[in-house]
Amino acid sequence: MLWKKQIPLAITFIMGLILGIQYFVPSSTSDWVFDEYRTWGIIIGLFGSVLAYISFYRAHGMRIKKKAPAWPFSVVAIAMSLAMAFVGFAFGREENTVFMNMYTYILVPIEGTMFSLLAFYISSAAYRAFRARSAQATALLVAAVIVMLGRVPLGEQISFWHKLWPALPTFTDIANWILNVPNMAAKRGMGLGIGLGIMMLSLKIVLGIERSYMGSGE
Repeated sequence: MLWKKQIPLAITFIMGLILGIQYFVPSSTSDWVFDEYRTWGIIIGLFGSVLAYISFYRAHGMRIKKKAPAWPFSVVAIAMSLAMAFVGFAFGREENTVFMNMYTYILVPIEGTMFSLLAFYISSAAYRAFRARSAQATALLVAAVIVMLGRVPLGEQISFWHKLWPALPTFTDIANWILNVPNMAAKRGMGLGIGLGIMMLSLKIVLGIERSYMGSGE
């Protein structure tokens, strides 16, 4: 039906217009509008989390029902989520409770293990990226080596030229210059590009040009 599309578009346009005005026209009324928006955003987010849990249990339930590959992990995911919710509501979330012990001694080590595995993927990606196949890759390799040496005490110790002529920079000084000058310039350029992209996407959403958030694929 037409109203299923027009009403969400109208709400998006009105809210985008109101929030844009309150940001560029500071006043006590603008602060009140922002505070109210933030409060309602939290409320809507809570309802969104309920939908997220429903989607989580539905997806894993379908995997278990269809006996999809690695479906036992779905059983573990559902069981642990229910167990965490139960002990959280039953015993609270204070220190030394069952919930906090499960979080500290089960979830935190699992997250640490996942991040430690990411280090190997990052090392593999760095090895492929730093192979000196071109002038740009060679410059990237040299800069990466200098920055790594400048981040560890060994860089200061092997900067022999600094001992002969103290006016010359050490590996640490060169690494700081690379991070604060060319690297910062590239980061600011990327930040400007990201900011312009966010602004254009926001305008497209407010004006109703971008409608993928409605699930219609338009």
